[in-house]
Amino acid sequence: MAVAIALLCVFMLAYANGANDNFKGVATLFGSGVSDYRKALNWATGMTLLGSLVAVLASTQLLATFSGKQFVSAQTLQMVGYPLAVCAACAATVLLATRFGLPISTTHALAGGLLGAAFAAPDSVIDWARAGRSIFLPLAVGPVLAVVAAVVLYPALRALRTAMGVSSQTCVCVGDVWVPQVDGTATSQLRVSVADQAECRQQYAGHVMGMPAQRLIDGLHYLSAGVVSFARGLNDTPKIVAVTLLVAPFMPLNAAFPVIGVVIAAGGLLGARRVAATMSQKITAMNPGQGLSANLVTSALVLAASPLGLPLSTTHVSCGALFGIGAVTGQARWRTISGIVMAWIITLPMAALLGMLFMRLSLNFS
Repeated sequence: MAVAIALLCVFMLAYANGANDNFKGVATLFGSGVSDYRKALNWATGMTLLGSLVAVLASTQLLATFSGKQFVSAQTLQMVGYPLAVCAACAATVLLATRFGLPISTTHALAGGLLGAAFAAPDSVIDWARAGRSIFLPLAVGPVLAVVAAVVLYPALRALRTAMGVSSQTCVCVGDVWVPQVDGTATSQLRVSVADQAECRQQYAGHVMGMPAQRLIDGLHYLSAGVVSFARGLNDTPKIVAVTLLVAPFMPLNAAFPVIGVVIAAGGLLGARRVAATMSQKITAMNPGQGLSANLVTSALVLAASPLGLPLSTTHVSCGALFGIGAVTGQARWRTISGIVMAWIITLPMAALLGMLFMRLSLNFS
Protein backbone atom coordinates (compact mmCIF):
# COMPACT_ATOMS: atom_id res chain seq x y z
CA MET A 1 0.00 0.00 0.00
CA ALA A 2 2.79 2.42 0.92
CA VAL A 3 4.57 1.69 -2.36
CA ALA A 4 1.37 2.37 -4.33
CA ILE A 5 0.87 5.73 -2.60
CA ALA A 6 4.52 6.64 -3.18
CA LEU A 7 4.25 5.75 -6.88
CA LEU A 8 1.16 7.96 -7.13
CA CYS A 9 3.21 10.82 -5.67
CA VAL A 10 5.97 10.12 -8.23
CA PHE A 11 3.43 10.35 -11.06
CA MET A 12 2.09 13.61 -9.60
CA LEU A 13 5.65 14.94 -9.60
CA ALA A 14 6.19 13.89 -13.23
CA TYR A 15 2.85 15.46 -14.23
CA ALA A 16 3.74 18.70 -12.42
CA ASN A 17 7.12 18.75 -14.15
CA GLY A 18 5.47 18.50 -17.56
CA ALA A 19 2.88 21.16 -16.78
CA ASN A 20 5.48 23.66 -15.57
CA ASP A 21 8.43 22.82 -17.83
CA ASN A 22 7.35 21.33 -21.16
CA PHE A 23 6.52 24.60 -22.93
CA LYS A 24 9.74 26.36 -21.99
CA GLY A 25 11.64 25.07 -25.01
CA VAL A 26 9.07 26.44 -27.46
CA ALA A 27 8.03 29.61 -25.62
CA THR A 28 9.99 31.73 -28.10
CA LEU A 29 8.19 30.09 -31.06
CA PHE A 30 4.84 31.14 -29.64
CA GLY A 31 6.02 34.48 -28.26
CA SER A 32 7.59 35.63 -31.54
CA GLY A 33 4.59 34.55 -33.63
CA VAL A 34 6.41 31.79 -35.51
CA SER A 35 3.93 29.18 -34.26
CA ASP A 36 0.53 29.03 -32.59
CA TYR A 37 0.11 27.58 -29.10
CA ARG A 38 -1.09 24.08 -30.02
CA LYS A 39 1.50 23.50 -32.73
CA ALA A 40 4.32 24.67 -30.46
CA LEU A 41 3.05 22.50 -27.60
CA ASN A 42 2.86 19.38 -29.77
CA TRP A 43 6.42 19.96 -31.01
CA ALA A 44 7.66 20.41 -27.44
CA THR A 45 5.83 17.31 -26.23
CA GLY A 46 7.21 15.06 -28.95
CA MET A 47 10.81 16.22 -28.54
CA THR A 48 10.66 16.11 -24.72
CA LEU A 49 9.35 12.55 -24.85
CA LEU A 50 12.16 11.61 -27.23
CA GLY A 51 14.67 13.10 -24.79
CA SER A 52 13.09 11.12 -21.95
CA LEU A 53 13.52 7.88 -23.88
CA VAL A 54 17.13 8.60 -24.88
CA ALA A 55 18.01 9.62 -21.31
CA VAL A 56 18.28 5.97 -20.28
CA LEU A 57 21.54 5.83 -22.26
CA ALA A 58 23.25 8.82 -20.60
CA SER A 59 21.92 9.38 -17.11
CA THR A 60 24.23 7.61 -14.66
CA GLN A 61 25.47 10.75 -12.90
CA LEU A 62 22.06 12.42 -12.62
CA LEU A 63 20.53 9.20 -11.27
CA ALA A 64 23.21 9.08 -8.58
CA THR A 65 22.79 12.75 -7.64
CA PHE A 66 19.01 12.75 -7.31
CA SER A 67 18.73 9.39 -5.62
CA GLY A 68 20.23 11.23 -2.65
CA LYS A 69 22.96 8.60 -2.25
CA GLN A 70 25.76 11.14 -2.59
CA PHE A 71 24.75 13.35 0.33
CA VAL A 72 22.09 11.52 2.43
CA SER A 73 22.81 8.55 4.69
CA ALA A 74 21.84 5.05 3.54
CA GLN A 75 19.69 4.64 6.64
CA THR A 76 17.49 7.56 5.59
CA LEU A 77 17.19 6.34 1.99
CA GLN A 78 15.88 2.98 3.20
CA MET A 79 12.99 4.56 5.10
CA VAL A 80 9.67 3.97 3.33
CA GLY A 81 8.42 7.47 4.10
CA TYR A 82 11.47 9.27 2.73
CA PRO A 83 10.78 9.08 -1.05
CA LEU A 84 7.09 9.65 -0.36
CA ALA A 85 7.87 12.88 1.50
CA VAL A 86 10.30 14.01 -1.23
CA CYS A 87 7.81 13.48 -4.06
CA ALA A 88 4.87 15.01 -2.21
CA ALA A 89 6.88 18.12 -1.29
CA CYS A 90 8.24 18.63 -4.79
CA ALA A 91 4.91 17.96 -6.54
CA ALA A 92 3.02 20.34 -4.23
CA THR A 93 5.58 23.12 -4.79
CA VAL A 94 5.61 22.79 -8.58
CA LEU A 95 1.82 22.42 -8.92
CA LEU A 96 1.26 25.55 -6.82
CA ALA A 97 3.65 27.56 -8.98
CA THR A 98 2.01 26.22 -12.14
CA ARG A 99 -1.40 27.30 -10.87
CA PHE A 100 -0.11 30.90 -10.74
CA GLY A 101 1.74 30.67 -14.07
CA LEU A 102 5.19 30.91 -12.48
CA PRO A 103 7.99 29.04 -14.28
CA ILE A 104 10.05 27.50 -11.48
CA SER A 105 12.72 24.82 -11.33
CA THR A 106 11.62 21.24 -10.64
CA THR A 107 15.31 20.59 -9.97
CA HIS A 108 15.31 23.19 -7.18
CA ALA A 109 12.09 21.78 -5.72
CA LEU A 110 13.44 18.23 -5.86
CA ALA A 111 16.68 19.26 -4.16
CA GLY A 112 14.69 21.02 -1.44
CA GLY A 113 12.48 17.99 -0.92
CA LEU A 114 15.46 15.62 -0.73
CA LEU A 115 17.27 17.72 1.87
CA GLY A 116 14.22 18.78 3.89
CA ALA A 117 12.89 15.24 4.26
CA ALA A 118 16.37 13.99 5.20
CA PHE A 119 16.75 16.76 7.78
CA ALA A 120 13.52 15.63 9.48
CA ALA A 121 14.49 11.96 9.50
CA PRO A 122 15.85 10.58 12.80
CA ASP A 123 19.62 10.09 13.04
CA SER A 124 20.07 11.38 9.48
CA VAL A 125 23.48 12.52 8.25
CA ILE A 126 23.62 15.03 5.36
CA ASP A 127 26.80 15.87 3.50
CA TRP A 128 26.06 19.58 3.01
CA ALA A 129 29.36 20.32 1.28
CA ARG A 130 28.76 17.66 -1.33
CA ALA A 131 25.17 18.78 -1.80
CA GLY A 132 26.43 22.30 -2.42
CA ARG A 133 28.91 21.18 -5.06
CA SER A 134 26.51 18.76 -6.76
CA ILE A 135 23.31 20.80 -6.71
CA PHE A 136 23.44 24.37 -5.44
CA LEU A 137 26.44 25.66 -7.41
CA PRO A 138 25.21 24.57 -10.89
CA LEU A 139 21.71 25.86 -10.11
CA ALA A 140 23.05 29.27 -9.07
CA VAL A 141 25.45 29.64 -11.99
CA GLY A 142 23.01 28.53 -14.74
CA PRO A 143 20.82 31.66 -15.05
CA VAL A 144 23.82 33.99 -14.82
CA LEU A 145 25.54 32.15 -17.68
CA ALA A 146 22.34 32.30 -19.73
CA VAL A 147 21.88 36.06 -19.26
CA VAL A 148 25.51 36.79 -20.16
CA ALA A 149 25.43 34.46 -23.18
CA ALA A 150 22.22 36.02 -24.51
CA VAL A 151 23.55 39.56 -24.04
CA VAL A 152 26.66 38.63 -26.04
CA LEU A 153 25.10 36.34 -28.67
CA TYR A 154 22.12 38.39 -29.86
CA PRO A 155 24.08 41.53 -30.90
CA ALA A 156 26.64 39.27 -32.61
CA LEU A 157 23.93 37.46 -34.61
CA ARG A 158 22.25 40.77 -35.46
CA ALA A 159 25.57 42.13 -36.77
CA LEU A 160 26.07 38.93 -38.79
CA ARG A 161 22.57 39.25 -40.27
CA THR A 162 23.26 42.84 -41.32
CA ALA A 163 26.63 41.90 -42.83
CA MET A 164 24.93 39.19 -44.91
CA GLY A 165 22.44 41.69 -46.31
CA VAL A 166 19.40 40.37 -44.43
CA SER A 167 17.15 43.19 -43.25
CA SER A 168 14.04 43.34 -41.09
CA GLN A 169 10.87 44.60 -42.76
CA THR A 170 8.20 46.97 -41.46
CA CYS A 171 5.29 44.97 -40.14
CA VAL A 172 2.47 45.47 -42.64
CA CYS A 173 -0.83 43.57 -42.34
CA VAL A 174 -3.12 43.10 -45.33
CA GLY A 175 -6.54 41.54 -44.80
CA ASP A 176 -10.29 41.83 -44.56
CA VAL A 177 -11.93 43.88 -41.83
CA TRP A 178 -15.65 43.72 -40.96
CA VAL A 179 -17.36 47.12 -41.06
CA PRO A 180 -20.81 47.43 -39.33
CA GLN A 181 -23.63 48.98 -41.42
CA VAL A 182 -26.57 51.10 -40.31
CA ASP A 183 -29.07 48.28 -40.92
CA GLY A 184 -27.20 45.98 -38.54
CA THR A 185 -25.46 43.89 -41.24
CA ALA A 186 -21.73 43.88 -41.94
CA THR A 187 -19.63 44.13 -45.07
CA SER A 188 -16.03 43.11 -45.73
CA GLN A 189 -13.48 45.70 -46.88
CA LEU A 190 -9.77 45.32 -47.66
CA ARG A 191 -7.51 47.25 -45.32
CA VAL A 192 -3.74 47.75 -45.34
CA SER A 193 -2.21 48.99 -42.11
CA VAL A 194 1.10 49.23 -40.33
CA ALA A 195 0.61 47.09 -37.24
CA ASP A 196 2.33 46.74 -33.92
CA GLN A 197 4.13 43.62 -32.75
CA ALA A 198 1.05 42.21 -31.05
CA GLU A 199 -0.87 42.05 -34.33
CA CYS A 200 1.67 40.55 -36.73
CA ARG A 201 5.26 39.43 -36.60
CA GLN A 202 8.39 40.96 -38.04
CA GLN A 203 9.64 39.52 -41.32
CA TYR A 204 13.18 39.28 -42.70
CA ALA A 205 14.08 40.13 -46.29
CA GLY A 206 17.07 38.74 -48.16
CA HIS A 207 18.68 35.39 -48.90
CA VAL A 208 21.31 33.28 -47.16
CA MET A 209 23.09 30.71 -49.35
CA GLY A 210 20.26 30.98 -51.85
CA MET A 211 17.54 30.33 -49.27
CA PRO A 212 14.99 32.98 -48.20
CA ALA A 213 16.19 34.42 -44.90
CA GLN A 214 12.78 34.20 -43.23
CA ARG A 215 12.42 30.50 -44.05
CA LEU A 216 15.94 29.77 -42.81
CA ILE A 217 15.43 31.67 -39.53
CA ASP A 218 12.08 29.97 -38.89
CA GLY A 219 13.58 26.56 -39.65
CA LEU A 220 16.51 27.15 -37.30
CA HIS A 221 14.08 28.45 -34.69
CA TYR A 222 12.02 25.25 -34.83
CA LEU A 223 15.19 23.17 -34.75
CA SER A 224 16.60 25.03 -31.73
CA ALA A 225 13.25 24.75 -29.90
CA GLY A 226 13.24 21.03 -30.57
CA VAL A 227 16.79 20.74 -29.24
CA VAL A 228 15.85 22.62 -26.05
CA SER A 229 12.85 20.33 -25.49
CA PHE A 230 14.94 17.24 -26.21
CA ALA A 231 17.63 18.45 -23.81
CA ARG A 232 15.00 19.10 -21.15
CA GLY A 233 13.72 15.54 -21.42
CA LEU A 234 17.31 14.29 -21.34
CA ASN A 235 18.12 16.37 -18.24
CA ASP A 236 14.92 16.21 -16.17
CA THR A 237 13.65 12.65 -16.64
CA PRO A 238 16.58 10.96 -14.82
CA LYS A 239 15.95 13.16 -11.77
CA ILE A 240 12.38 11.87 -11.40
CA VAL A 241 13.39 8.31 -12.30
CA ALA A 242 15.97 8.45 -9.48
CA VAL A 243 13.19 9.06 -6.96
CA THR A 244 11.04 6.42 -8.66
CA LEU A 245 13.74 3.82 -8.05
CA LEU A 246 13.81 4.73 -4.35
CA VAL A 247 10.10 3.95 -4.23
CA ALA A 248 10.17 0.91 -6.53
CA PRO A 249 13.72 -0.50 -6.77
CA PHE A 250 12.29 -3.54 -8.52
CA MET A 251 11.36 -1.44 -11.58
CA PRO A 252 13.85 -1.87 -14.47
CA LEU A 253 15.38 1.28 -15.93
CA ASN A 254 14.13 0.52 -19.44
CA ALA A 255 10.58 0.59 -18.05
CA ALA A 256 10.94 3.54 -15.67
CA PHE A 257 12.13 6.03 -18.29
CA PRO A 258 9.25 5.55 -20.79
CA VAL A 259 6.62 5.54 -18.02
CA ILE A 260 7.90 8.77 -16.48
CA GLY A 261 8.36 10.28 -19.96
CA VAL A 262 4.72 9.62 -20.87
CA VAL A 263 3.43 11.16 -17.62
CA ILE A 264 5.63 14.24 -18.17
CA ALA A 265 4.19 14.54 -21.70
CA ALA A 266 0.63 14.29 -20.35
CA GLY A 267 1.34 17.05 -17.84
CA GLY A 268 2.56 19.31 -20.63
CA LEU A 269 -0.41 18.65 -22.90
CA LEU A 270 -2.99 19.20 -20.16
CA GLY A 271 -1.51 21.83 -17.88
CA ALA A 272 1.02 24.07 -19.65
CA ARG A 273 -1.14 27.04 -20.69
CA ARG A 274 -0.58 29.39 -17.73
CA VAL A 275 3.20 29.01 -17.69
CA ALA A 276 3.20 29.25 -21.51
CA ALA A 277 1.53 32.67 -21.33
CA THR A 278 4.13 33.93 -18.84
CA MET A 279 7.14 32.62 -20.77
CA SER A 280 5.92 33.68 -24.21
CA GLN A 281 4.23 37.01 -23.62
CA LYS A 282 4.98 38.48 -20.18
CA ILE A 283 8.79 38.43 -19.87
CA THR A 284 9.72 40.34 -23.02
CA ALA A 285 8.43 41.10 -26.49
CA MET A 286 10.52 39.31 -29.11
CA ASN A 287 10.87 38.83 -32.85
CA PRO A 288 11.93 35.54 -34.49
CA GLY A 289 15.62 36.44 -34.48
CA GLN A 290 15.57 37.29 -30.79
CA GLY A 291 13.67 34.11 -29.98
CA LEU A 292 16.18 32.06 -31.97
CA SER A 293 19.07 33.64 -30.07
CA ALA A 294 17.49 32.78 -26.71
CA ASN A 295 16.91 29.18 -27.76
CA LEU A 296 20.46 28.75 -29.03
CA VAL A 297 21.77 29.83 -25.62
CA THR A 298 19.39 27.51 -23.75
CA SER A 299 20.05 24.44 -25.90
CA ALA A 300 23.83 24.87 -25.78
CA LEU A 301 23.98 25.19 -21.98
CA VAL A 302 21.55 22.38 -21.16
CA LEU A 303 23.06 19.95 -23.68
CA ALA A 304 26.53 20.67 -22.33
CA ALA A 305 25.37 20.04 -18.75
CA SER A 306 23.60 16.69 -19.25
CA PRO A 307 26.62 14.45 -20.06
CA LEU A 308 28.52 16.02 -17.15
CA GLY A 309 25.73 15.17 -14.74
CA LEU A 310 25.28 18.83 -13.77
CA PRO A 311 21.72 19.47 -12.53
CA LEU A 312 21.30 22.63 -14.60
CA SER A 313 17.74 23.93 -14.48
CA THR A 314 16.14 24.29 -17.92
CA THR A 315 13.80 26.83 -16.34
CA HIS A 316 16.59 29.03 -15.04
CA VAL A 317 18.54 28.83 -18.29
CA SER A 318 15.59 29.44 -20.65
CA CYS A 319 14.24 32.30 -18.52
CA GLY A 320 17.76 33.71 -18.09
CA ALA A 321 18.20 33.79 -21.86
CA LEU A 322 14.90 35.69 -22.22
CA PHE A 323 15.94 38.10 -19.46
CA GLY A 324 19.15 38.77 -21.40
CA ILE A 325 17.30 39.34 -24.68
CA GLY A 326 14.89 41.72 -22.95
CA ALA A 327 17.77 43.64 -21.39
CA VAL A 328 19.54 44.05 -24.75
CA THR A 329 16.42 45.15 -26.63
CA GLY A 330 15.06 47.33 -23.83
CA GLN A 331 11.75 45.43 -23.86
CA ALA A 332 12.18 43.44 -20.63
CA ARG A 333 9.15 43.54 -18.34
CA TRP A 334 10.95 43.86 -15.04
CA ARG A 335 7.88 43.48 -12.85
CA THR A 336 7.24 40.02 -14.27
CA ILE A 337 10.93 39.15 -14.12
CA SER A 338 11.19 40.18 -10.46
CA GLY A 339 8.18 38.00 -9.63
CA ILE A 340 9.77 35.02 -11.35
CA VAL A 341 13.10 35.53 -9.58
CA MET A 342 11.32 35.79 -6.23
CA ALA A 343 9.54 32.50 -6.97
CA TRP A 344 12.95 30.94 -7.70
CA ILE A 345 14.31 32.16 -4.37
CA ILE A 346 11.50 30.60 -2.33
CA THR A 347 11.20 27.35 -4.33
CA LEU A 348 13.94 25.39 -2.56
CA PRO A 349 13.14 26.47 1.03
CA MET A 350 9.41 25.92 0.46
CA ALA A 351 10.02 22.40 -0.88
CA ALA A 352 12.42 21.74 2.01
CA LEU A 353 9.83 22.82 4.60
CA LEU A 354 7.17 20.67 2.95
CA GLY A 355 9.63 17.78 2.83
CA MET A 356 10.20 18.13 6.57
CA LEU A 357 6.45 18.30 7.20
CA PHE A 358 5.61 15.23 5.11
CA MET A 359 8.51 13.28 6.61
CA ARG A 360 7.28 14.05 10.13
CA LEU A 361 3.77 12.97 9.15
CA SER A 362 5.05 9.69 7.70
CA LEU A 363 7.00 9.00 10.92
CA ASN A 364 3.89 9.66 13.03
CA PHE A 365 1.82 7.22 10.99
CA SER A 366 4.46 4.51 10.66
